[in-house]
Amino acid sequence: METVSAPPLADFAAVKQKQQAAWSAGDYAVIGTTLQIVGETLCEALDLRAGERVLDVAAGNGNATLAAARRWCDVVSTDYVGALLERGKTRASAEGLAVQFEEADAENLPYADGSFDVVLSTFGVMFTPNQERAASELARVCKSGGKIGLANWTPTGFIGELLKLIGRYIPPPAGVRSPSLWGTEERLRVLFGERIATLKAERQNFVFRYRTPQHWLDTFRTYYGPMHKALGVVDAAQRQSLAADLIRLVEQFNRATDGAMRVPSEYLEIVIKTR
Repeated sequence: METVSAPPLADFAAVKQKQQAAWSAGDYAVIGTTLQIVGETLCEALDLRAGERVLDVAAGNGNATLAAARRWCDVVSTDYVGALLERGKTRASAEGLAVQFEEADAENLPYADGSFDVVLSTFGVMFTPNQERAASELARVCKSGGKIGLANWTPTGFIGELLKLIGRYIPPPAGVRSPSLWGTEERLRVLFGERIATLKAERQNFVFRYRTPQHWLDTFRTYYGPMHKALGVVDAAQRQSLAADLIRLVEQFNRATDGAMRVPSEYLEIVIKTR
C-alpha cells in the first residue's frame, strides 16, 4: 500500500523573521502614502463613530489609522516594523491627530479580549504567515457586536497577479498559504467562522497612477520591500527577466493610452460584525 506523505509544516517563526526583514527594506511609506484613499473608504464602510476605540493592525505608515483619527476615534496603530510606525507618527503629528503608536505582532496582539469597538487592517494582516492565528487575534480583541474591517488584494487583481509572478521566481515557503486568499469571501468565512454575525464584502479598485510603467517599476523595486528583496536575491539573468515580466504585467492591466500608467487593482473591502 502506497504511503501518502503529510503536507510540509510551515516554520512560521522563520517565515515571519524573513518577512519582517523584507518589509523593513526599502521604504514602504513611499508606496503606502499613495494608498490613503483605501483607508478613508474603509472607514466610511465601517461607519465609524466619534469616540469609538479602534485598533489598526499591520498599519504600515498609518493610512487607516489617520482616516479613523480624522473621525475622532481613539486609535491605536500597530505594526511590527518600528520605522513605519515612526512615519505614521510624523504624519499624525503634522495633522495634529492624537494617536497611540505601538509595535505589535498581528499574530500575538498585546491586548485583552474585547478591547476594541473596531479592528481594521488595509493590505496588512493579509501578509501574516499564520492566517488562522492572525484572524483569531483580530476577532479576540474585538468586542462582541463590534466590527472588523479589512481591505485585501484579490487573487485575480493586479497585485494578486504580481504576487503570483514573484512566486514563480521565488517560491513561497512550504506550508504558507497565499496572502491573496484573504481577498476571497470564502476564505474569510473559514478564518473567522462562528465569530461572524454578518459579513459584507464588496469588490473595489485602487488605481495605481505613475508617470510610466518604468517609473512604477523603479519606484517599487526601490521602496516596496518584497520586490526590493526579490530583485536582490535572484541572479542577474533572472533579475532582468523578472523586470521584463513585471513591465508586461503592467501593460496587461494598464488603462492609460498616453504612455503613462493607470492600473486598476482589485481588492475586497470587508466589514464583519462580530458575535
